[in-house]
Amino acid sequence: MRRKNYRRSTNTSDRRGVGGFLRRPSVQVFIIIFAGVIVYLLALGGQNSGIARDVSVDDAFALTQQGALILDVREQKEWDEYHAPNSIFIPLGQLPARLTEIPRDKKIIVTCSFVSCSQQGRDTLLAAGFTQATSMTGSMQDWFAKGYPIEGAPPE
Repeated sequence: MRRKNYRRSTNTSDRRGVGGFLRRPSVQVFIIIFAGVIVYLLALGGQNSGIARDVSVDDAFALTQQGALILDVREQKEWDEYHAPNSIFIPLGQLPARLTEIPRDKKIIVTCSFVSCSQQGRDTLLAAGFTQATSMTGSMQDWFAKGYPIEGAPPE
């Protein structure tokens, strides 16, 4: 019985180029992982918590009428002067350490004297997994000026 000689091709052109590159197992694994990450990110982007990143004072008041909570991140002196009824008070600097005091099952509207502080508080909540956090584009002064209820009295 005669044995056939099988020779490996010395022609490496079939292993070059995009086709040869894509046949590598490590490249195939990378492509699968990359596609999985893309699908995951698209799925996350499709989740809508039903609340905008920023809301106006009027929208904030309407949300409170529907059960949303206001998180006031101003300083103690400002809070003592006046604040929205039934709001939660946690100064911005203490917020990361006191996240357990905030309910995760409610919409949270962050307010401060400055919009940038409200947004920073909102971003802290979002980073901690609070999916229904927003910031109020106006301040508590704007809230009071629109005639919405407060506890206390602003200085004259």
